[in-house]
Amino acid sequence: MSAIPMTVAGAKRLKEELHRLKHVERPDVINAIAEARAQGDLSENAEYDAARERQAFVEGRIIELDGTLSNAQVIDPKELDAEGKVVFGATVDIEDLTSSARVTYQIVGDIEADIRQNLISISSPVARALIGKVAGDVVEVNAPSGVIEYEILDVRYI
Repeated sequence: MSAIPMTVAGAKRLKEELHRLKHVERPDVINAIAEARAQGDLSENAEYDAARERQAFVEGRIIELDGTLSNAQVIDPKELDAEGKVVFGATVDIEDLTSSARVTYQIVGDIEADIRQNLISISSPVARALIGKVAGDVVEVNAPSGVIEYEILDVRYI
């Protein structure tokens, strides 16, 4: 498997989730299975079935997170010599030149992308257009609705 780019904050979130799954969720599921077994006949025991399904989900997620973190290439944009350029992990303020709408995005890895938190994937069209540019540059993004022009207002490394 190839390296998975990830920000420091993204790696921290995944490590916290993994810790919670291993030390809170897994023991809770084991207890739920034990309690359901104590109720007797397992063939018609809905609590047992639900606990086993939850266990399968938790164990699967633990395996997924272990794999992701073992292949993670954690990148701290503060340590890069980017000279004001948009790079992986940078936080970028942009303005849509048509609507004058302003938005701030942080460019992150595919796994940690969450548009609700303004975390956009490095492989997204907007991020690909921004990479390597500096404040004051205008970029064109090919969107389903057509070409959108953005001006880069500021680039920060948080």
